[in-house]
Amino acid sequence: MKLISWNVNGMRAVLKKGFLDYMQNCDADAICLQETKAHAGDVQHVAWAAGYEPHWCSAVKKGYSGTVIFTRVKPLSVSFGIGMPGHDAEGRVITMEFPKYHLVNVYQPNSQRGLTRLEYRVKEWDPAFLSYLKKLEKKKPVVFCGDLNVAHTELDLANPKSNRRNAGFTDEERENFTTLLGSGFVDTFREFEKGFGHYTWWSQMMNCRARNIGWRVDYFVASEKLRSSLKRAWISPEVMGSDHCPVGLELE
Repeated sequence: MKLISWNVNGMRAVLKKGFLDYMQNCDADAICLQETKAHAGDVQHVAWAAGYEPHWCSAVKKGYSGTVIFTRVKPLSVSFGIGMPGHDAEGRVITMEFPKYHLVNVYQPNSQRGLTRLEYRVKEWDPAFLSYLKKLEKKKPVVFCGDLNVAHTELDLANPKSNRRNAGFTDEERENFTTLLGSGFVDTFREFEKGFGHYTWWSQMMNCRARNIGWRVDYFVASEKLRSSLKRAWISPEVMGSDHCPVGLELE
C-alpha cells in the first residue's frame, strides 16, 4: 500500500491551491490529512478524485484542528478519537483497521508560543496516545502518521541551537518521542535517510521555504514488526499548497 500524510493548514484553503490535482495524481491508497479546519458539510460540494471515500474527524470548535482520511481500499473498521473524552473534542485521531495493520492519522497538539500547552502535551496527551497505540498493537501492528509537532533530533531542523526551548523542540517533547520509539516503533523516514536538510514544515516568513530553513515534524511511524515490510519512505517538498509538505510511505 502507498500511504500519504499531509498537514494542509485548512481544507478549504488547499482546495484553492491544487489539492484535487494532487489527489488525482499521487496514486495513494490512503491520504491522511491534518489541520483540515473543516467539517464534512463545509466541503460537501467537492467532487473528490474517483475511488476515494472520505472519513472525517472534526473538532467541536469550528475552523480548528481536524483530520480526514481519504481511502480507496475499504477498511475493516474505522474509529475516531482515542476513547478519552478529555482528548477527543479536537478531532485529532482517526484509526482504520486493515487486514494486516492499523493505520492511525494523528494531528498532535502544539505546545504553542510561550509553551502554554506544553504541560498538557507532554504529561497528558503523549502518554495517553502511546497507551492507545500499544492497545491497538495487542491486536495487530500499527502505522501512524501525521503532524506530530516535534522535531526529534538536531538533524530534524535547520537551526537547533536557537530553537532549543521553542514549541516542537523542547527536551520534554523530544524525550517523549524517544520513549515512544523505544517502546517498539520505527521512524520510517530514518530507515532510508540518515542525513540532515530534510524538512516538512517551513515558516511563511523570511522566504524560509525557498531557503530550506525548516523543521521535520511530519512522520510515518510503524511498529517494529513491520520493519521488514517498509519499501520506501519519502518527503515531497516540491508539493505546494500548505506551509507543510506531504510525506509518504510504501509498504510491501
